[in-house]
Amino acid sequence: MKKIIILIVAVLFSALYVYSQEDTTATDLKKKSGFSFGALPVVAYTSDIGFQYGALANFYHYGDGSRYPAYDHSLYVEWSRSTKGYGSNILRYDSERLIPNMRVTAEASYLTEKALDFYGFNGYNAVYVPEYEDQTLDTSISRLFYRYERKVIKLKADFQGNIIGRKLRWLAGVTYLGTEIATVDIDNINGDKDETDEDFISTDESLYNLYKEWDVIKESEEDGGNNTSFKMGIVYDTRDNEPNPNNGMWTEALLFYGPSFLGYENNVTSMLLLHRQYFTLIKNKMTFAYRLAYQTKLGGDIPFYLLPYYIDSKNIQDGFGGSKTMRGILRNRVVGDGVALANFEFRWKVINTVLFNQNFYIALSAFTDMARVVDPYQVDLSGVDATVNIEGINYNPREWFTNGEEAWHISYGAGIHFAINDNFIVAVDYGLAAKPEDGTSGIYIGLNFLY
Repeated sequence: MKKIIILIVAVLFSALYVYSQEDTTATDLKKKSGFSFGALPVVAYTSDIGFQYGALANFYHYGDGSRYPAYDHSLYVEWSRSTKGYGSNILRYDSERLIPNMRVTAEASYLTEKALDFYGFNGYNAVYVPEYEDQTLDTSISRLFYRYERKVIKLKADFQGNIIGRKLRWLAGVTYLGTEIATVDIDNINGDKDETDEDFISTDESLYNLYKEWDVIKESEEDGGNNTSFKMGIVYDTRDNEPNPNNGMWTEALLFYGPSFLGYENNVTSMLLLHRQYFTLIKNKMTFAYRLAYQTKLGGDIPFYLLPYYIDSKNIQDGFGGSKTMRGILRNRVVGDGVALANFEFRWKVINTVLFNQNFYIALSAFTDMARVVDPYQVDLSGVDATVNIEGINYNPREWFTNGEEAWHISYGAGIHFAINDNFIVAVDYGLAAKPEDGTSGIYIGLNFLY
């Protein structure tokens, strides 16, 4: 924990130094105008991907400053890698001024995972056995048993236009995901280790491999695919500011369509209902925020490798579980055709001042996160073997599946946030899983509030 705190301080002061190069006077500290940017090393950690390292830059243009803390243009660039095999190459643009009366959000990314979490489908209906990952136990299989390799090319463009001012907006967009799935390359993971090393991996057997063998995963989907989808909907947004709202609401109703001629086995439709609301409990000090989401399939078949994604008007990200949805719970633990999500958080600004001629605050938070599958993914278990022998040990895989056992997956925890000029926010969250079937705990260091 001491090392993590040192890293946070280093990142924070690096960002403050870059921001302080801006020409700012005492009369405009509370209202930024013109060009501003933060460029710093990526020094982060999450339990999902390990220590992350690299570089990022976020460029802002505030125009004449009359809309501060809202910006006219934002360009985010990132190159990073992690100790657990995660790779991120991101170019993201966001603007309400590129096209008059329209918000444009675009992204081009290449994301790699040497060992992405995979625990099966339908939450608690897929039994998670942590002992299989503990290589110090005789009953272990591999610390990568619940993993597979994934590479994704992501291209997206979203457009939002006003219906009633900027409070009520229409949204339309298109997204391409090129996905490659494979068994974890254990030779690459092992590197120079030999069989005498405690964490040496001796087998590439995995839940993903067994699901393929049993046809739980369709042969047409097992290696990934190329999928293009469209979305449309409405957004109602009355937040007083986007990075850390004090009051207002942010509600979305989105419809997604993936046609069969653009990568889907048959036409797929799904929807998202999402509501976020913010209340000022103590002016300029304490805020209560919550998020409720319901994402479900309406028709067709969603490929298994697209099921974990949580998609809203701004982002496409892995969920449910982990840093972006349920802090403290295993990433991708809750996977199904339909998932309900709820987050509740208190945010308290304990320090709000000016540092190095920059607006600066520190906020503490306390939260609880929860989700559950409400529309199960249809799984064919007829091909599941009665016994599987791995490394000379017999396992009963039929015990890995249950029926009707799904319930809320719950975590709780606390966080601290460091904000520069309201938009650049370094966040540290620590979450605890309420049940061992969902993991133990997780620490997450990154950017911005969760919602």
